[in-house]
Amino acid sequence: MPYAAVRVLLLTLSLPLLLAATPAAPGGWSVAPSGGGRPSFYAEGTPGAVLQDTLAVTNRGTGPLTVRLRATGDGLRVAFAEPALGIPARTRAEVPFTVTVPADAPPGDRAGELLVRDSGGRESAVRLLIRVGGPKLAALTVEHVAVRGDRITYELVNRGTTALVPRLAVHADGVLGAVLDRAPRTLPVRLPPGRRLALDEPWPDRPALDAVTVRLTVTAPGAPGATGRASARFLPGGAAAGAAAGVLSVAAAAVAVRRRGRRTAATEAATGSATQATTQAMPRGART
Repeated sequence: MPYAAVRVLLLTLSLPLLLAATPAAPGGWSVAPSGGGRPSFYAEGTPGAVLQDTLAVTNRGTGPLTVRLRATGDGLRVAFAEPALGIPARTRAEVPFTVTVPADAPPGDRAGELLVRDSGGRESAVRLLIRVGGPKLAALTVEHVAVRGDRITYELVNRGTTALVPRLAVHADGVLGAVLDRAPRTLPVRLPPGRRLALDEPWPDRPALDAVTVRLTVTAPGAPGATGRASARFLPGGAAAGAAAGVLSVAAAAVAVRRRGRRTAATEAATGSATQATTQAMPRGART
């Protein structure tokens, strides 16, 4: 879409009013949203939208002013009709610009600034806020869980479209039962959409000899819970390590067999109960 031309307005009778209404700015000039009455720019749009507005640069001095315009922001693409211009004395220039919302932008607010710098290096800014519309989705995963020394490392990934404040619960089972159980707590992080964050959990009192399975459970408001697991073996150092590893393997095997036996017995008991209930429900003449 073509830009409108930059408008240059002479400030004659209206100059005293502008001087009274406009706060002091570097070098006798100021910037503000065109039209007056707005301290900053605000607009709403969906991903891929191109939004338009106008920036006013007022030269209140007695000599010409040369300025350059640029923008900063969270992924926003801003283009000015004239990125550099000269403004005569006692004149206001109105510069159209467009803001393009990224096509993959998640819903939420994106902030930036429109910056104007004169030839002497003095700069003034106007805040820009864009609200991106669209459906909100909360989704979180926990990945790359590992036990490294006395720490549990992991990564959180926000796979939704809204910022999340996660909660973490930590549990670990060893050969003889639970060796770590930490209740859910809120982590001191805020995870933006699409971001990945590497974190770690201290475990200073980990076992010296054990085979463990660590389970991390992460939740966030509106998001389904996510779980990540990792296994590790802790062995003492020195010559005893080989013997300890053998004992640990035997113990782990025994516990695994015991657990499988309990599951098998429970399954058989459930099957027997179901068979008995079916037999009792059959007519007497139909039983064999």
